[in-house]
Amino acid sequence: MSMHARASAPASIGNVGVGFDVLGQAFDAARDEVTAHRESQQGVRLGEVSGLMSKLPEDPMRNTALRAAQAVLQAVKAPFGVRLDVKKGVPISAGMGGSAASAVAAAAAVNALLDKPFSTAELLPFALEGERASADPPPWDNVMASLLGGLVIAAQLDPAIVKPMPAPQGVTAILFHPDAKTETQAARDVLQPDAPLQTAVEHARRLGAFTLGCATSDLELIRAGLDDVLIEPQRAFLLPEMRDVKAAALEAGALGCSFSGSGPSIFAWAADFDAEAVETAMARAFDRAGRKAKAYRASLNSTGVRLEPAEEPEACA
Repeated sequence: MSMHARASAPASIGNVGVGFDVLGQAFDAARDEVTAHRESQQGVRLGEVSGLMSKLPEDPMRNTALRAAQAVLQAVKAPFGVRLDVKKGVPISAGMGGSAASAVAAAAAVNALLDKPFSTAELLPFALEGERASADPPPWDNVMASLLGGLVIAAQLDPAIVKPMPAPQGVTAILFHPDAKTETQAARDVLQPDAPLQTAVEHARRLGAFTLGCATSDLELIRAGLDDVLIEPQRAFLLPEMRDVKAAALEAGALGCSFSGSGPSIFAWAADFDAEAVETAMARAFDRAGRKAKAYRASLNSTGVRLEPAEEPEACA
């Protein structure tokens, strides 16, 4: 019987620009770690919080890690409870899937304590329930990417059909996290419920080109498709320097550039030989705007959730 288990889950790029609520990309430049400690008393409680944060909500309904852990335990009617230690490596309210990473890592850590653990894919509904603490209904894009790794598509929600997508060869993901925050729910609330027919057609055209380009490693198709005409225009006001940063990235050779999830982070895809120039151009655009921003890079084939060696607590003298 395991008394402790530790799991980590990566940041993620929700929507991947053109795939609102449909596409997600694991982004292994930052990870959250959750350690689950088995306790005799049933339920879930928060233990130590470290890393980028020192405090998180203790109410499971408001904490994605606790809520995901609780969902796993309730599903199997576990006769034990858990204490979760959370080490935040993914910023929150950043458009980097910070809430999803905590939910996914918590579900995996608690799962490792079960006598008959679920498969990784079977953890999706529990991680989604955890993400509900951040946004309701919970977006699938960050959760599924952080869980499974790489590029992922939600082809159907009920019943769920979530599948990995081929990642194009020779392409790097670059992301800048500016010193600003955007709450997921607030960013969703600004969106209009309807779209003009022409916008819908152009969005479908780009999504088709992008997915085919990924499947065939056709950079021309990816460049044609990686342009969000549906969601980005409605959210551009949330970060005034977005347009200048995007223009700089495209001028430097980026295949596409958009908000990561609901923002404020901005990501770009670039051919490997253009990655340095694209990152430099985006950094300079942020500098000109007087906005501090931290740069990250990661492979399109980033690893999803994984179990880590669990550190046993030190014995008292």
